Amino acid sequence: MTPSNWYNIVPDLPVPPPPPLHPGTRQPVGPDDLAPLFPMELIGQEVSTERYVAIPREVLDVYRLWRPTPLLRARRLEKALGTPARIYYKYEGVSPAGSHKPNTAVPQAYYNAREGVRLLTTETGAGQWGSALAFACAQFDLECRIWMVRASYDQKPYRRSLMQVYGATVHASPSTVTGAGSKILADDPDSPGSLGIAISEAVEVAGANPDARYALGSVLNHVLMHQTVIGEEALAQLEEMPDLIIGCTGGGSNFAGLTFPFLREKLAGNLDVTLRAVEPEACPSFTRGVYAYDFGDTAGFTPLLKMHTLGHGFVPDPIHAGGLRYHGMSPLLSHMYELGLFEAVTKSQTECFEAGVRFARTEGIVPAPEPTHALAETIAEALRCRESGEEKVILTALCGHGHFDLAAYDRYLSGRMRDYALPQERIDEALHDLPG
Repeated sequence: MTPSNWYNIVPDLPVPPPPPLHPGTRQPVGPDDLAPLFPMELIGQEVSTERYVAIPREVLDVYRLWRPTPLLRARRLEKALGTPARIYYKYEGVSPAGSHKPNTAVPQAYYNAREGVRLLTTETGAGQWGSALAFACAQFDLECRIWMVRASYDQKPYRRSLMQVYGATVHASPSTVTGAGSKILADDPDSPGSLGIAISEAVEVAGANPDARYALGSVLNHVLMHQTVIGEEALAQLEEMPDLIIGCTGGGSNFAGLTFPFLREKLAGNLDVTLRAVEPEACPSFTRGVYAYDFGDTAGFTPLLKMHTLGHGFVPDPIHAGGLRYHGMSPLLSHMYELGLFEAVTKSQTECFEAGVRFARTEGIVPAPEPTHALAETIAEALRCRESGEEKVILTALCGHGHFDLAAYDRYLSGRMRDYALPQERIDEALHDLPG
């Protein structure tokens, strides 16, 4: 059954997370600072200390189009690996947009529509979030404008088409329709774009229009909270509790959505489970970024967020096909990582796509590139269990299907995909402009 409440983990943490800061005063931001970008209900959820927040009936009505999502055991993958490990996956690709992203897109569209907003702006990288918000806006009769990172705009035309089918207007970012985009293009006409640049453009347009607001698909507390429907369902569906939970991380919403309810039980002493985040070698914010206050966007329009960051000026290499390209990580997850509540590892993109193909040939589902990171680590762990003979229970999140990502799989299958480990000098250069 679909949960009737979202779970807010903040009250259960041993130490509260650091607040966002106003970039001018360096004081914690208040509701008035955020009001030009978000409706008051979401601002309240962002700073809430309530453990549970009721899901509105109108949101549940839309959720019922695909929730609850299936929890499946990967028996054929287990057999192919020859492992004693038992592998379960929560499959979010059954949503209309094909990923977990509608879990937060729908409530964000609902709360904005209820407060009289007429236009939502956003950014998208690989396109999963843009597709989800376009779908959600269609449910509540909102106009939707999306800035899609140029590299993905060119590589994934059908993901762009899906957004347009749902009624959204899609711009390649950087674009000439905003001051932020125009400045980037003046400096680099061939810029491949980044999520930080696209966020700047979407925020600029929303901030200048009193009838518009901005929607973010990951990173912020309320987004992570909306995703906890995944973990709450998984807790109820599992017949045996996991020893290890593995999830991919870009901004953090998928990983948080699956793990937070299990971590609640662990913190209460009811469960002994290890949590492991997996990120790409090409964008390793947890494992190689610094924990510092930084802007969430390239132009510096957002509040300062205490997070693991590669620097707000970081632009990922366009050869990186695996998604998870954001320069920073959720402030809440970054805080929890500093507290030692979970682990983090990196994977190369060829290992990830190898895992995606292996999963497709055994379980029949073509994964989106993002969850192949978690699948790669799941397979590696299962093979370690084969060597040790340990009968470990592993849970992972298959957060979307890859039907619109076949061009990336084609690059892998044809041998044209190559790995890219981010050089330290690239990180140092991007971190040079961190706020003081």
